Amino acid sequence: MNQTELEALRQVAGRASSLLGSLANPDRLMILCTLVQGECNVGELAQRSGISQPTLSQQLTVLRREELIASRKEGKYVYYRLENPAVLAVMQTLYGIFCAPGGIDDRN
Repeated sequence: MNQTELEALRQVAGRASSLLGSLANPDRLMILCTLVQGECNVGELAQRSGISQPTLSQQLTVLRREELIASRKEGKYVYYRLENPAVLAVMQTLYGIFCAPGGIDDRN
């Protein structure tokens, strides 16, 4: 591997590490797992994830800042969705393994 390829790989590894760091928080992971199923407003996210409103707002701010999710406002509601294709691919994989009924890690 030449120096240019090595530097490119290092940059990709840095982005992957940053993404994995963002996923390392259980509340953020719950939010992203919920959003794999589709766009939700804050109330729906709170109900589906079981995360309290203050914690949810804090973690949504982090996820938006990290550009893992996007939001849109419709009337008085703000809707959130997975926006980044890499995040969507990772979360679909994690959802299939850990969350979906009959997934690889289905221990029930």
